[in-house]
Amino acid sequence: MQEASGEGDMSRVHRVLPPALESKDQMIIGYARVSTDEQKLDLQIQALENLGCERIFTDHGQSGFRFSRNGLESALRSLGPGGTLVVWRLDRLGRSLSGLVGLMEQLGERDIHFRSVMENIDTASSGGKLMFHMMAALAEFERSIISERTRAGMAAAKARGSRLGRPRITSEEELRRAASAFQAREKPARDLARELGISVRTLHRRLKELPVT
Repeated sequence: MQEASGEGDMSRVHRVLPPALESKDQMIIGYARVSTDEQKLDLQIQALENLGCERIFTDHGQSGFRFSRNGLESALRSLGPGGTLVVWRLDRLGRSLSGLVGLMEQLGERDIHFRSVMENIDTASSGGKLMFHMMAALAEFERSIISERTRAGMAAAKARGSRLGRPRITSEEELRRAASAFQAREKPARDLARELGISVRTLHRRLKELPVT
């Protein structure tokens, strides 16, 4: 087996078939990844070779939450219609459910199959397609939960009287009125800060920064 450098220092491509026999159509391409420099790729590469992968692309020391990786991008470019992308385990491809679903949708649009060995996912089969649709539903559920939590948090903040969105810019005139009220002991700093939509610390800082007239 020959080994050639991939794009970037952190990626490699392992050739199993001679270049003359390679064709993008219906190729079986393997992809392996480890998150840290201390981890080894040997186990994944051996498993992918045993599964008949014709080329294996790797990323070393790359986070699974980022889908912009040299080895992965090279693997995707090497695939054509009817080809198959194979990983040893699903989290080697990525750790974001929505990101995984998005990537597999792109593969489907290009008529490329996907296979994950440990989870027994193979989109070339009816069972694999069902698993993919379940993952897509879970990703949508995850997005809806996040959206609901965001709305609930905003509603709770509004009920507490907190301002939502970008902080309002406090004018010099408003600050001078607040300074007068504070000096005359008409209102405590806490009430003045709440009316202006700023913290007490920010109120004191802004009052000190007021130009002397």
